[in-house]
Amino acid sequence: MPSPRLFSLIGLLLPSLISADTCSEISLNTNIEVANPLAVTYTTEQIDYWSASCSALKPSCILFPKSAAEVSTILQVLNTNTEKFAIKSGGHSPNNYFSSVDGGPLISTQRLDHLNLSQSTGVANLGPGNRLDEIATKLQGTGWTFVGGRIGNTGSGGLMLGGGLSYMSAQYGWSASSVLEYELVLPNGTIIYPSPTVHSDIFVALKGGGNNFGVVTNYQLQLYNQGLVYGGNLVFLRNAEVDRRLLKAVRDFTEYNTDDKAAVIVTAERAQVNLVDTWILFLFYDGPSPPANTFKNFTSIPGLITKTDRTRTYADLMTFSNWVVLKGFQVMIGTETIPIPSSALSDEVLWEGIHAHWRNISSSTLAVPGIVASIAYQPFPKRIAAQAKAKGTDLIDADPDADKLIIELNYAFLNPGDYSMMEGKMESTYGGIRDRVLGWQAEGKLQSNVYLPVFMNYGFYKQDYFGRLKAGSRQLASDVAGRVDPDGVFSGRTGGWKP
Repeated sequence: MPSPRLFSLIGLLLPSLISADTCSEISLNTNIEVANPLAVTYTTEQIDYWSASCSALKPSCILFPKSAAEVSTILQVLNTNTEKFAIKSGGHSPNNYFSSVDGGPLISTQRLDHLNLSQSTGVANLGPGNRLDEIATKLQGTGWTFVGGRIGNTGSGGLMLGGGLSYMSAQYGWSASSVLEYELVLPNGTIIYPSPTVHSDIFVALKGGGNNFGVVTNYQLQLYNQGLVYGGNLVFLRNAEVDRRLLKAVRDFTEYNTDDKAAVIVTAERAQVNLVDTWILFLFYDGPSPPANTFKNFTSIPGLITKTDRTRTYADLMTFSNWVVLKGFQVMIGTETIPIPSSALSDEVLWEGIHAHWRNISSSTLAVPGIVASIAYQPFPKRIAAQAKAKGTDLIDADPDADKLIIELNYAFLNPGDYSMMEGKMESTYGGIRDRVLGWQAEGKLQSNVYLPVFMNYGFYKQDYFGRLKAGSRQLASDVAGRVDPDGVFSGRTGGWKP
């Protein structure tokens, strides 16, 4: 028979054992919605990631807070234990553990899906549980638009914490540039409201600082007037001449386009054993139709297979864009930022250099089951940086000193067993681009002394995001993180880049 002393010891230990399990503590002592592994809501939320590798990580439970107060309660419980955890908005980061967790609680912001608009001012309060297509649908008919990303299924929370590149960035800067105030639950559960005048250093750190400072439960945003838009895709069958001309066209567009309502993404895509080898051009114009010749350098290129560009609502464009999300695939995303070459050196740098390098590496992956490899060339003209600076300081602190391209690299494949090998392919792809850019700068072929940060929303987890920011931005992020999270609740127990 157990001794009275044993019962006494169990009685002393029991509270700490219970509090060490966030899922049990929240379930037993609060009204916060908790989904355990056998619940349907657990399954539906867990499979809703862009990468199957994130879905394969199994949280101990999924918590669905409906307010900042409920998020505060969850974080206060987490402060009593040492569990790993994660916060998920849309789950579009394919980096394992960035918004996914294995064996600890997952905080889903899905129930924080409010959108409250002042019709007269265009100021909106937006919850991180909204995806971009949902935002566009809710705003349909109001005459206002959100400076969001380009794929409707993207979660708004992760987008804005990484900065957010938009079709409308040349007009309005990053997605985060339009934030007026945050509602932020700090790691200790305190709720604050950073703005340009209150907690201003935290306000800056949240614009490009990722998930290091707490949980944002509301974004107060300035929206902008918008009616019908023009957009869709042009698909070209590739050959060497199409490669060369499209790369030259995106270079020229980045430098010479003066209509900030116009935007393009130029993407090359290959699939297993060359069953697909195409270019997919994303066109956008913030108006019902672009002026004549706006996209002429692209549309005049031969080899067009099909086109879907037309006048439509922004909500329709966001919903249409979801064809790019490949459910059930392991996904990796990486990136590089490069200064554009001169017109005379376009072929050498973009076609013979970067694109040939990508084709060489991607060719070595074409036997991987289900492989889809892509590279996207996205204009980053000086005007985006200038617009972002005009709206206030952010952690990215891009300089309007040179026209640049943000290159997005994607590998998607079916077999989880290929993950380690494909990591090496991704590192070789972005690493080779970086090495070439540094070499061309040393030779004087590309502008040197240009600040080239890693764009967070496209970064591979092994890339040095904070190390590529300016020293002042790195220090600000580190100082803020140290002050708001002195016990390392977020820095030591969540994934993501750490300052």
